[in-house]
Amino acid sequence: MVNEAYYSPAPGKADDTPSPNAIILLTDIFGLPLNNCKILADLLASKVGVDVWVPDLFDGPPPFSTEELTPLMPDRAGVGISTWDMLRFIWMCIPRIPRLYANRATVVDARVEAFVKELKAEKKYGKLGAVGYCFGGSVAIRIGGRRLVDSIVVCHPGSCTLEQIQQITVPASWACAEDDLGFGPKLRSGAEEIFKARQGKDNYVDYEFVDYKGTAHGFAARPNLTITEVQEGYNGALQQTADWFKKTL
Repeated sequence: MVNEAYYSPAPGKADDTPSPNAIILLTDIFGLPLNNCKILADLLASKVGVDVWVPDLFDGPPPFSTEELTPLMPDRAGVGISTWDMLRFIWMCIPRIPRLYANRATVVDARVEAFVKELKAEKKYGKLGAVGYCFGGSVAIRIGGRRLVDSIVVCHPGSCTLEQIQQITVPASWACAEDDLGFGPKLRSGAEEIFKARQGKDNYVDYEFVDYKGTAHGFAARPNLTITEVQEGYNGALQQTADWFKKTL
């Protein structure tokens, strides 16, 4: 699995010696074929000064392509999804049910766990951080409760529950969109309350929640850089991620 992942080495190394710590980037539903995740990996490697790995979450072609879904998805806050676009999305999902089932949470989590264990065994990293976007943000939440990594950053996650968030036991940074159907105001506020309630208790972990004005789901991974607020949100979330891992790894 390690050999199939995208790898962005820490800058300034004269050989293939691993950096002391590393970051795992967990992609959105578009997976490795979308170059954005590789650009993000390169930027994080440069900003944090550690190796960055991007595993293949889907073990092959992802369930959707950007060409199929992007026209249906808002690229900024205040833009809703029409009834017609929602029907188009549902219709698009029907023939993909087998592929979606093959990439259900338990299967993807097992792939990620195997990847992390292989990476630790081969590279001997001291600490590992994980940053997840959309689909990968949901994965980051789940592995954050299983002690697979030492720190997480969650960017506009996909499907998740307060019960899963309650299980997180590592430092967690959250980059949140203003408008997000997957991580709406009730879920977002409930998530922060979980961490606030741990203040002064044995299960407290460091955390932060940052909201980016004018943004919609996907802004940190697939921004429309022609929109000023979205570009600012993308740059802000990238720097937030780098700063968090500098602090916690």
